[in-house]
Amino acid sequence: MATSTPLRPSITDAQLPELMGLLRGSDSVELKLTVPPAQQRAAIRELGLDALDAQIRQVVFFDTPDLALDKAGVVVRARRIQGRVGDSVIKLRPLVPDQVSKDVRRLSGFGVEVDAIPGGFVCSGRLKCEADSDAIRKVLVGERPLRKLYTKEQRALYSAHAPEGIELDDLAVLGPIFVLKLKWQPRDFARKMVAELWLYPNGDRIFELSTKCLPSEAFDVAAEAKVFLSEHGVDLSGEQQTKTRTALEFFSAELAG
Repeated sequence: MATSTPLRPSITDAQLPELMGLLRGSDSVELKLTVPPAQQRAAIRELGLDALDAQIRQVVFFDTPDLALDKAGVVVRARRIQGRVGDSVIKLRPLVPDQVSKDVRRLSGFGVEVDAIPGGFVCSGRLKCEADSDAIRKVLVGERPLRKLYTKEQRALYSAHAPEGIELDDLAVLGPIFVLKLKWQPRDFARKMVAELWLYPNGDRIFELSTKCLPSEAFDVAAEAKVFLSEHGVDLSGEQQTKTRTALEFFSAELAG
């Protein structure tokens, strides 16, 4: 199963005022591109990526079986990370930065980011904190309540935005899914890039390339990244897949089955 966003060649004139407003209120921008499955091996080869340099991650989402949180714009996620501490996240998406209170913006670990793909964008706010990988594993096997993974501030943010009556401990486990993540500095591109390969239990894969920048740099960096990827034979014209939504719908369908 794959959730795709039809590609538009560029941001339209009608979208620009909204995008500019979101950029002014954001802390960062992440520019993303998913590579079509048939072209993933060629892209990995042309970019000179070595799978043995990748870090293993295990990503898990929590929601109701019918994805009530997702429909309300709330994402609950945890990650186990090879060789380092994991993390827990409460994310609000979509988000209007000007509508976030100053108290929330000042929280340690809170950030507002615009995710941009060819022809589309979304703004989100997330409160991320460290989480012990073994504690996450205990939640997955039912030995620890989910709420224990999240700080008081994260729980408060969840309670303020989740549908009424849905507590953290009521949520179902969606996942986990294995991810290979590789950060590298290309020789002919000024910024570090990230490659992520999401491996679904049914054999599907999402291969995403991304780079981050400041909001004021977004348009210039997007143009530079487009040139860099095109010169390395990466197809920029395919349908774009969203990792989180695809994972939520995949594991929700698995629960229903």
